[in-house]
Amino acid sequence: MNQVKSAIAVKDVYFEWNESNPILSACSLEVPKGEFWMLLGNNGSGKSTLLRLLAGLLTPQSGEIRLDDPLGFVFQNPDHQLVMPTVGADVAFGLVKENLSIPQVHARVGEALAAVNLLEMERRPIYALSGGQKQRIAIAGAIARHCEVLILDEPTALLDPDTQLELVVQVQKLVKNRGITALWVTHRLEELNYCDGAFLLEGGRVVAQGDPQILKQRLMQSEDKE
Repeated sequence: MNQVKSAIAVKDVYFEWNESNPILSACSLEVPKGEFWMLLGNNGSGKSTLLRLLAGLLTPQSGEIRLDDPLGFVFQNPDHQLVMPTVGADVAFGLVKENLSIPQVHARVGEALAAVNLLEMERRPIYALSGGQKQRIAIAGAIARHCEVLILDEPTALLDPDTQLELVVQVQKLVKNRGITALWVTHRLEELNYCDGAFLLEGGRVVAQGDPQILKQRLMQSEDKE
């Protein structure tokens, strides 16, 4: 690894389900601490597998993975991770193992909800929320645990265009104002306007990285040729 401080570092990672089907091969990337980066790639490029490795759900056959702790993970469908009946209870759910006092839990929950502009919804039932609000609650749960790294798996995939924009701007502000490091998986090229850098994953490895606008132009030109 180089000397730049990275909150996410992946070096020469190899992962396979069987010997004839490597999913990731010599995959390397680094996300600088306190920055917002995006990961792009077609279906089958290895994005989902890489996220599972970063989350510790899978173990690579070789290579190195390092992340700053604690880690927050936001699913594509928030209904897969919101488990409590009300907003406040769900944000507090992840704090169970931290042995905090009740006042400390209330303070953490309030701080997290305020960070995603949903403090007034603390007592609202989860079922009464919109898709965008549910994604922000999932993010608030990570903030309540004081996560250093936030990984988001296509969090706008199920949202309408206006809500998509609200969510990406919200994460951009959290990175800037709280020093969180974020890695956001997307297929939407317009979302590259809000990040600090981007990676393109093809065939299980990063084939391009850096300035999101340059990468955006490259992908748009590729689409035009097709």
